Order: sequence, then C-alpha cells, then structure tokens
Amino acid sequence: MPETVPNLSNSVKLKYVKLGYQYLVNNFLTFLLVPIMAGVTLQLIKLGPEEILSIWNSLHFDLIQILCSSFLIIFIATVYFMSKPRSIYLVDYSCYKAPVTCRVPFSTFMEHSRLILKDNPESVKFQMRILERSGLGEETCLPPACHYIPPTPTMESARNEAEVVIFSAIDNLMKKTGLKPKDIDILIVNCSLFSPTPSLSAMVVNKYKLRSNIKSYNLSGMGCSAGLISIDLARDLLQVLPNSSALVVSTEIITPNYYQGSERAMLLPNCLFRMGGAAILLSNKRKDSSKAKYRLMHVVRTHKGADDKAYRCVFEQEDPQGKVGINLSKDLMVIAGEALKSNITTIGPLVLPASEQLLFLFTLIGRKIFNPKWKAYIPDFKQAFEHFCIHAGGRAVIDELQKNLQLSDEHVEASRMTLHRFGNTSSSSLWYEMSYIEAKGRMRKGDRIWQIAFGSGFKCNSAVWKCNRTIKTGTDGPWEDCIDRYPVFIPKIVKL
Repeated sequence: MPETVPNLSNSVKLKYVKLGYQYLVNNFLTFLLVPIMAGVTLQLIKLGPEEILSIWNSLHFDLIQILCSSFLIIFIATVYFMSKPRSIYLVDYSCYKAPVTCRVPFSTFMEHSRLILKDNPESVKFQMRILERSGLGEETCLPPACHYIPPTPTMESARNEAEVVIFSAIDNLMKKTGLKPKDIDILIVNCSLFSPTPSLSAMVVNKYKLRSNIKSYNLSGMGCSAGLISIDLARDLLQVLPNSSALVVSTEIITPNYYQGSERAMLLPNCLFRMGGAAILLSNKRKDSSKAKYRLMHVVRTHKGADDKAYRCVFEQEDPQGKVGINLSKDLMVIAGEALKSNITTIGPLVLPASEQLLFLFTLIGRKIFNPKWKAYIPDFKQAFEHFCIHAGGRAVIDELQKNLQLSDEHVEASRMTLHRFGNTSSSSLWYEMSYIEAKGRMRKGDRIWQIAFGSGFKCNSAVWKCNRTIKTGTDGPWEDCIDRYPVFIPKIVKL
C-alpha cells in the first residue's frame, strides 16, 4: 500500500492562520487606536485653524483650577515614580575555568572507579552506563583532591578548592568591570554542600578587605537553584538600598562531597557534578544603566517542599556503610515536571503575549466546562523569549524541558554544550550557558532570556533578563579556547 503523503498545504495554511491570530491579538490596541486617531485628525483638519482657536478661547480657566490641576498631576507623577521598583542591572559576570590539570577524561574516571570500587564491579558497570549516556564530554574537571586514589576530602583541600574557584571568578570580574572592593555594598555567596566556619562569604570579606558595614549573606543547602535565589535576595536588597552594588557568587565545592560508597542512587552525582563557579555584579545605579549587559525583569520561585516525595527526592544521607552522599530519587524527573508546571503558571502571565494567554485561557475554560479530555494547551514560550538557559543538571533534565516547552535544538544548544564541556556545575551552570550564547555572538539588544533552575527541597526557580545592549563576541571567558568547535554532535550513547 503506498505511503500517505502529508498535506503540506494545510499545515502551511494553519501556520499562517496562527501567525495572523498572534499579530492581530498582540497588536489589538494599535488596530483600535489608529482608526480613532485618524478620525480625530480628519475632524480637526475639517474644522480649520480659526474654528480650533475659537473653541480654545471659549474655554475659561481660573488660576485656582490651573493650580489644583497642576498639583494633582505632580502628586500622581510623584506617587507613581516613588512606588515604581528600582531597575536592577547586571553589569557583568565571570565564570571560573579550571586548568587542564584538573580534567577528567572518561578513561581516567573509569580507571579510578575500578580501583576505588574494586570489590563492587556492578557499581563500576553502573557508573559506566551512566557516563555513556550522561552527555558529558572529555574535558570536564574535578578538583585535585578527587584525583587521588582514594580521594582525600579533607577540610583543607575543600577550602583550597573554594579559594581557587571563588577568588579566580571574582578577580576576573573585577578586571573586566574595574570594580574596587570598597564599591561592594552587598555580598551574597551560595554553596549548597560545603558550609565551613567562618563562612565562605567571610572568606571573601577577608581576602578583599571589604568594608565593615557590608551586607554579607551565605546561603547553603539550597541545591542547584540557589544561584537564582541569590539573585532574588540581591534584588530585594537593592530595592531598599539606593545607589548600591551587589556581588553574587554561585558555586558548588566538589571535594568534600565525592561519594566513595557503592549505593547506585548515590553514585549518580559522581558521574555528573564537576568544578565550576561564577561571580555576578548587580547594580541599581543609574550610571551603570548604559554599560550594563542585562536588566532583571522577573524572578519567580516555586517550592514543592510541602510534599514528602518532593522533599526527599534529592537527599543527603549516609549509606549502610556510614558513607555520606546525595541520594537522587527515581521520581526526580516527575517531581521536576510538577515544579516546572507550577512555575510556568506563575511566570506565564508576566511574560507571555496576549495571544498565548488567551489560547491558554480558552483551553482551560473548555476543559473545565465542556470536555476534561481536551488536550491541555502548552503556551508557546518562544513568543516570549529569544534565549533559554536551562540548568545543565543532566541530559534527562534538558530532554524533558525541551519536550515539555516544545523547544528546538537551537534553543537548548547552550544547555547541552555547557553540560558537554563543563558538566553539571550546579548553581553556576546558567552563567556558563549565558556565556555560550554571548560567545556565539547571538545576544542582541532587546533579547529576552529565561533562566530555569531546579534544586533540592524541591524548588524550581526562574529569572527573566532583558539584554541592555548588543554584546560583542568576547575574547575572554570560559569558552574562549573552544567556542569555534561548538556545537558538537553528542550521541545518545558513547561506548567506553
């Protein structure tokens, strides 16, 4: 029987119908006001200048009316500008790039696994299967302590890793922006699993001799989405502290958290997590508005911790042998999907054009009133954003979001390539993705960027940025020596 050829003309017609609908709804006010303005203009032309002047002269205003009207206008304008939130600018950011001596090719990782888990070959095979399907490349990096056999997760080596990652990112940011330590009013450091005393934020204050009145915060235990929580905290502080600058540092210290047991659910992080960190400079100063790269539009946070399964799906615990690690539940992707759905419900009305909101509303009403089996309408977020930075938590995370949000391969390219080149760098992965888009020369003035991150608890957080100026392809950054060979083809399975 001959194969049925799809009717392409119908699909093309449907495409143009949808485009016409979007154009009509999104520009409804324009279509409404243009005829009105044209009618008023024609009427004024018909009247002529003498009749217009006579109408103006017939209006009588006394001094008290003029003064009261002026006062009312000034009062309303003052209230509006006083209540309007301050604009928050992202001046610049910097990502840490580990030296080649820290690289962990697949062969090295598997050799170490065989030696460390020599009494448990099944766990070695499990790690091999995960690595083959992980989407990671051969250039990801682990800290020096993890290169020893067995690893040496001492407090000293963990502090050394923290100092190298955090100080390198901050030094590079200061070099790029001309930022001086005395100019920093707010400091926020987030690191989920390594929380020493004194804190990492105190370590930064000590290193750069920051002011004694600095507003300093250290966030821990908040998972891979902690970077956007730090951005949200910085935004709130900048709303109440005028003419201020905030330094946000996002990282995850791998040294003390490399699991040396044999529980499969706890071996997963060993295969995915790698070294990384980012330093971000935010400001509410007007003088920074022209040189800033981005303006923060929205931050939306969703917390599903009230549900027991969501709370325990990423859980730090001891295995039967007393070895500490992170247990990743099999329900993780389902829970992440539910958290994303809640987050989308909140962020949708803030960013989606009217055409998408109406379609979503009509579908929702139809399902409630007419037929519950109607397929739920997934809003087209490509109408709201030019770029997507999805947390590079793993190939499954990126695949699931690409499918649910109906994104193209180009939309998730930054996430896939970041996972391939740097691995899962936890809360800092979003900034490696942003840097990838910039390095490719794709970031234009007015472009909107959606950052989406997931974290333990369970949380799904979003940040929306608007590009403040067209960003030229930089000569520095984490991608400087490899951007020309990306994107690369990543097979479903890499045979080891």
